[in-house]
Amino acid sequence: MLRSMALYRLSEDPPPALTAPALVAAFDGWIDAAGASTAAAARVADGGRTLATFDPDALYDYRARRPVLDVVDGTLTELTWPELSLRGRRIGERDVLALVGPEPDFRWQELGADVLELCLRLGVVEWISLGSLPAAVPHTRPVPVLGTASKPGLLPDDVPQGPAGLLRVPSAALSAVEFAVAGSGIPTVGFYAQVPHYVGSTYPAAAIALLEHVGRHLGVTFDTADLRRAADTTRERLDAAVAADEESRAYVARLEMMADEQGRPAGEDLIAEIERFLRQRADGGAEDDRPGPT
Repeated sequence: MLRSMALYRLSEDPPPALTAPALVAAFDGWIDAAGASTAAAARVADGGRTLATFDPDALYDYRARRPVLDVVDGTLTELTWPELSLRGRRIGERDVLALVGPEPDFRWQELGADVLELCLRLGVVEWISLGSLPAAVPHTRPVPVLGTASKPGLLPDDVPQGPAGLLRVPSAALSAVEFAVAGSGIPTVGFYAQVPHYVGSTYPAAAIALLEHVGRHLGVTFDTADLRRAADTTRERLDAAVAADEESRAYVARLEMMADEQGRPAGEDLIAEIERFLRQRADGGAEDDRPGPT
């Protein structure tokens, strides 16, 4: 039985019939380093129709995430509220959905129950979480991507499941929602791009890596031509910043050596970087693009 006070509203009721829909989800927040995962999810949703919207008054603290007000010539003209929505489009022979928006502040458990209800109503056959995490990796190497899965055999061979051992960190809302979906038996996977921790702005290379992994996983393709141009520009800027500072050159060289020797950071290194990133966000600071030891 549907709950009478659901947090979402369908754009069409009854909802449209979909073919083997997979749901890709990303929230901005603490597992969205450099905005990479939400950029990737937005690209998945690009051109899609809105299937459902969620009640922002129930989910957001507007003092922490204020709506944007446009004032033109002294007149209040537009107020844009934070929006969490589900959009979908047909790609090839299947439907792909994207749940994307700001990370909710409130009612995570209710949100998980409602998203699960929505998945069941739409016939979702698979859930894919996207995230991006700060890590001790160099911008001069391909973006490493770690995976999570609700059961063995869901991830492709080229995506390591990890990090190995226990990783105990403050949860993101996305993980809480995924946990509710996985508990119903819907297969869930997650792809998490590792972003060089010294990147203080957007990092298109990580968004591209996530889209490539999602595309291979689902057997679909996404247009990333503009993201690749942006990634080339970012690479040039980072290269110039490193070349201009001897300490930065030495630091990136050490990261390159670590990446070449071990393929990806050890679990302890990733945990340390996550904790450092969380502290930096809590302090309200913003890093520049000059590499340096933490």
